[in-house]
Amino acid sequence: MSGHRTAVDERSASISPYTGWTRSEWAALADHLLASAWQHASPTGALITPPGTPGGYGTAVDGLEGFARTFLLAGFRIAGEHGRDPHHLLERYAAGIAAGTDPGSPERWTTPREHGQAKVEAASIALILDLTRPWLWDNLDPGVQQRVVDYLAQVVGDHTYPQTNWVWFRIVVEQFLASVGGPWSPDDIAADLATHESFARDGGWYCDGPERSYDHYAGWALHLYPILWSRMTGAQAQAAPLLPEYTRRLDRYLLDAVRLVGADGSPLIQGRSLTYRFAAAAPFWAGALAGTGALAPGLLRRAASGIVKHFTDRGAPDADGLLTLGWHHPWRRIAQRYSGTGSPYWASKGLLGLALPAEHPVWTDVEQPLPVEQADQFAVITAPGWALSATAADGVVRVYNHGTDHARPGDRSTDSPLYARLGYSTATAPAMDDDGWDCPLDQSVVLLDTHGEATHRSGFTTLDVQLLGGDAAVLASRARCRWVKPDRNAPDHGSGLPGDAVDAATVTTVSVVRGAWEVRLVHVDPAGAPGWDQVTALRVGGWPVPAGVADDRSTPVLARPRPAADTPDARTDPAGTPLSEGPAQPVAEAVGTTLTSTAVGLHGLDVAGVHTVHDATPLAERTAIPWLQARPGPTAWHIAAFALNGGAPAPLAQISGPEDAPVVRVTWPDQVTTTAALPAPPTGPHHHAQNRSSAA
Repeated sequence: MSGHRTAVDERSASISPYTGWTRSEWAALADHLLASAWQHASPTGALITPPGTPGGYGTAVDGLEGFARTFLLAGFRIAGEHGRDPHHLLERYAAGIAAGTDPGSPERWTTPREHGQAKVEAASIALILDLTRPWLWDNLDPGVQQRVVDYLAQVVGDHTYPQTNWVWFRIVVEQFLASVGGPWSPDDIAADLATHESFARDGGWYCDGPERSYDHYAGWALHLYPILWSRMTGAQAQAAPLLPEYTRRLDRYLLDAVRLVGADGSPLIQGRSLTYRFAAAAPFWAGALAGTGALAPGLLRRAASGIVKHFTDRGAPDADGLLTLGWHHPWRRIAQRYSGTGSPYWASKGLLGLALPAEHPVWTDVEQPLPVEQADQFAVITAPGWALSATAADGVVRVYNHGTDHARPGDRSTDSPLYARLGYSTATAPAMDDDGWDCPLDQSVVLLDTHGEATHRSGFTTLDVQLLGGDAAVLASRARCRWVKPDRNAPDHGSGLPGDAVDAATVTTVSVVRGAWEVRLVHVDPAGAPGWDQVTALRVGGWPVPAGVADDRSTPVLARPRPAADTPDARTDPAGTPLSEGPAQPVAEAVGTTLTSTAVGLHGLDVAGVHTVHDATPLAERTAIPWLQARPGPTAWHIAAFALNGGAPAPLAQISGPEDAPVVRVTWPDQVTTTAALPAPPTGPHHHAQNRSSAA
């Protein structure tokens, strides 16, 4: 036995030098997940309901999700083994299907007409019935087959599908119905395909609906389903003219997606449904299915294996083999209203590669290093309004965000910490406690009122997302910031909440980024804002880092000197006044368990501190957030520098040029300089003349 294990280990090391994972490890994980989930099946197997507090849609929906989402995984496992089924999964799921579609069964499934979530689960059932057709569907009793058709047919002609990734749930169900002689509507499929086209954005990206909703759904839904649908029985004729464009977009998207994976395998901690965890590996397997030429098979597997192994090494699945509502460990705050105990098994999408046979190149080629393991990475991703900066020294991928908020321009909702923060990374998580939703601090720019309440900026206008040379970028956005009294009864689907709003000011925010550093410039214009007289402070927040030291305080630091730049003019304002002659720069440094988050006030910010929050992220019990603050000078540019593992010294910045075309010159720690145009002051009915002498 030991000799066999040594041989296996040697093969794993030779074919998978980065993760050590081969198809054997993937198969073992799938079998473990399925066996553990089935411990919580109903007597017939129609419902699989993992333990825990029921989700917002109730226990019946939880049980349907548990069945349908583990059915995805079972189907991938069986298809990749050409129908071999040593664990008798086909028999179990066949019995569950028979009972679930029986209207008289006490274990019957919630139907699509009864609850919208059943439309989602119907798609997983249809996909796997098609994928395992010769071994499962073809062997079902004709009466059961008819009941399946009757159950799925409830989606035909249904006009209540959300115009998001949900359109694919109807497409795949009706495609299966068409293949078995059931009712279906060519008009439904045509309309849904057209809606999907409306989601297409630059660079191969998809937006999940009409809002600026850029997140993991771009990969694990909107890129995945077109490839799966194109392979379904009977879809080839309709898919053939569309598939080249779907594949081209996927190829381009994968170039960004692979750079968004941290060296430790963590996906970007941004967006809703994060409890689906390693579903983030799905687009890499979609690439393998589609025969992508964008990434080599060994790199596709390296990315997917890294993501899955990231979680299995850190507690997911748990000691009972279950995927709980959480991230590494159970953490229910990460869930949305639609999340139930069966929901996390959409992670099954991340194991799609098991549907590919062992001889496929994605399993036989040697792993290749991730981009961040090869060198520092820098890119602008236009569609979501991001600049990506990954550093090989620590393996962390950072995203600076001026284009995504899960809202439309002009919306007046609260900020969602999952979408509207100015930065996200693979090593930090936004604060998601009550204060994180109501009073943004980390990676934010807010105005505070006399009670310490913070403004929100969702609905902002993106002004600029531009690469400056090969390793720097400028991003800018402008928002009518306001205080919002949120409607607590609004559905929680990951976005901000609507509510009564009072405008505080128009705030323009600019990020000039390079490496681990961001220079953030903030301009406040109070013109026409009824709440301006309530403003007491401008606060800008930095990266939230997992912290191991108990500290319940938010300690202000008035000033702490920083190393001066070598160039004599680096700290002068446009009039030539040396900025260094004033008070020393305020600095706040949050030293976490493995990361350091730094905030430095370069101009117009006079107080700094570190705030510690508790149980606010899934990464640690305590999270430390540095911040800077000042009384906002209307028409002034306030300048700060923020870093995640940036080291010292900080960058320096100066503004010059005419009032209507200002320019910032940033001197980075290595003395490289970057020059970027700043947005002109806001114009329109709320514009007022600016006092140029107050600009920095």
